[in-house]
Amino acid sequence: MGRKPTVNLNLPPYMRRRAWGGKVYYYLRSTIDGKRKEFPLGSDFILALRKYTELVVIEAPCHAVTFSDVEKRYQAEVVPKLAKNTAKIYRSDIRHLLETFKDAPLDQVKPMNIRMFLDDRAAIPTTANRCKRLFSTMWNHARGWGYTDLPNPCEGIKGHSLDKRMLYVTDAMYNAVYAQGSASLREAMDLAYLTGQRPADALRMSEHDIMDGYLIITQAKTKQPLRITIAGKLAELMARIHERKAAHKIVTAGLLTNTNGKRLTPAVLRNHFDEARKKAAAVHPEMADAIMAFHFYDLRAKAADDTSDQRGDQAASDLLGHGNVKTTQRHYLRRGKIVGATK
Repeated sequence: MGRKPTVNLNLPPYMRRRAWGGKVYYYLRSTIDGKRKEFPLGSDFILALRKYTELVVIEAPCHAVTFSDVEKRYQAEVVPKLAKNTAKIYRSDIRHLLETFKDAPLDQVKPMNIRMFLDDRAAIPTTANRCKRLFSTMWNHARGWGYTDLPNPCEGIKGHSLDKRMLYVTDAMYNAVYAQGSASLREAMDLAYLTGQRPADALRMSEHDIMDGYLIITQAKTKQPLRITIAGKLAELMARIHERKAAHKIVTAGLLTNTNGKRLTPAVLRNHFDEARKKAAAVHPEMADAIMAFHFYDLRAKAADDTSDQRGDQAASDLLGHGNVKTTQRHYLRRGKIVGATK
């Protein structure tokens, strides 16, 4: 009979834990024909327990898999692979989920608990719906990892109904803010509008993305590749950007730069936009409410609407990089169809 363990007392009989090469591994120790042997169980504690119960005939103490177990592996393996902004949002949403489900065993989470989570956060419906989608994603990962075989408790549970954002940035609103903006903001507004891309993608654009008369874009969120023809207003913008950059001694490949010639950052863009919007609202009190409701990301929807009016919904969908035109119609087209009268 071996010595009684004095560490890792949470492990079942004959299961051992060892750290090697910066990683933890689990083993099953057994004696066969008078010789001590160890069987590797892997580095994942939950799966190691599952394998342990398959190898050991006696009923072993079972560690109930909790949402926290899933969260730790999801944070370690999945979140780091996401885009920076997406990962930041996921980490924030996970904190909301842990408030309710941290110690909840997976086999005790029911659809009713998801409904209660949503109801408790009725004051923040957008966040609640996003957390529900994330919980569903994490649960599906848990099934794939062998942590549970139970159906997804989010299935059949509807999130909060949200009103579609319908604000359309008119040319008057655009021009009012544009007139009060710095050269950096004006270039950023033009680039975001003319390309129809998300603010983060516009900030990432560089001179290296210009090839053979195209602006080459790979969207950070969806990895969708696009080639936007550099012609017309976009060609004029590129010439204006290059001219302003040439006046600075600082060299950067980024298309969007601050007033000192350095690459424009999200924080600086936000500050410039907020300042210009506030000034525009003061200069145009008749549009003050509409101007203050205008956000920089609304330029993507304006690009969709204006392109749709000129070349149709499919052209707008192509510009935004959507795989399905219905996505554009559902989330970005805010003005409605142009139709004729009865007579």
